[in-house]
Amino acid sequence: MTARATSPVPGSLCRAVLGCGLLLVFLGAVSGCAVGVEAPGTRLAYELNTIEVVRAAGSSVVSVRVSAAGEQSEGPSEGQRVAGGSGFVVDEGGRIITNFHVVAMAIGEASDDHVALAPGASLSVSYLGSPEIEHPVRVVGANPDVDLALLELLRPAEAPSVAAIPLADSDRVLVGQKAIAIGNPFGLHSSVTAGIVSAVERHQPGLVGIDIPYIQTDAAINPGNSGGPLLNSSGQVVGINNTILAPAGAFAGIGLAVPSNLLREAMQELRAGGLSGLAAAAAQLPDRPRLGLQIGLRVADYPRTLREYLGLPAQGVVVTGVSKDGPAARAGIRGPEGAVVIDDQPYPVGMDVITAIEGQPVERAIDVQRVVLAREAGDVVTVTLWREGSEIEVEIALEVVPIDD
Repeated sequence: MTARATSPVPGSLCRAVLGCGLLLVFLGAVSGCAVGVEAPGTRLAYELNTIEVVRAAGSSVVSVRVSAAGEQSEGPSEGQRVAGGSGFVVDEGGRIITNFHVVAMAIGEASDDHVALAPGASLSVSYLGSPEIEHPVRVVGANPDVDLALLELLRPAEAPSVAAIPLADSDRVLVGQKAIAIGNPFGLHSSVTAGIVSAVERHQPGLVGIDIPYIQTDAAINPGNSGGPLLNSSGQVVGINNTILAPAGAFAGIGLAVPSNLLREAMQELRAGGLSGLAAAAAQLPDRPRLGLQIGLRVADYPRTLREYLGLPAQGVVVTGVSKDGPAARAGIRGPEGAVVIDDQPYPVGMDVITAIEGQPVERAIDVQRVVLAREAGDVVTVTLWREGSEIEVEIALEVVPIDD
């Protein structure tokens, strides 16, 4: 044993230290264990639950590595851009879900039935326990609307056999319930953070500007967490970690996750392959029929006092413009007569508000877009409008309208 020098200790200090030592020994005896040594059974139920969730789901979370041709200011891969994110096994076939924005820079030719990598691009994943081994994958399908992509192993026999993480019903998520995020922030493989669900249906524009009813959490999410699961205390996926609101450029306690039910709705088209969703259809918009009007602003976006003053309906989207000589114009739909400015923000007034289409209530622009993009030129749709305090119905025959009109 190595000796070390000592110096005299004042008696008062010695008595104080001795007293503290006796107290610590006493407390240790009362608790049935030595102070500073954790005894079996001392973990809290909250801790035990987190540990069990991570044990069950952790091996099914992967790190996603993306490489694409292009200049990179730093790093060993000259002429390559390298990025990363997270993902998780979503079905018994070993397929993996991640965010579309994680893999977007590697995607080349894509259509409604296939997705190909750009020349010189590569995609791979690695698993817990062997993070240094990369397994090549391909993009099966992607839906930019909800920022999701489905990946498939090119050599599945070489990858670990792990279970799919079950999806929860995100419509039943409650504010205040536990939330556990697993991912690869800053390349740190399989990092775990925990918190609560801070809000549900936190509507924000997604990757392509389409509104998403995100789940908000204070579980720390940072670059590299994108595409990883947000889990409940039962180890089920309630959301896919997607983005943060970071005014100062760093995590500020507000993380947003795509609800699991949006993934469930998108899975059939993702498995079918290719690009799906409204953004993919909108890429063909010059050849697609339209109503011939501009929408986007919701009634809910108006200040409450202005809504009440104007007598606006409880929900709906505002008609902010009407294409000249288009189908909506011929049906008599009206755009704004002017605007009221509040806190430097203009709010149109004197216009029609779309409250329903084909009998289905409308709350956001996407509710109208879904119906229109599912129709062909010549199809007639019934639009319910709020106008000057009353509701009216108009029928509009869809036409291909010049996009600049």
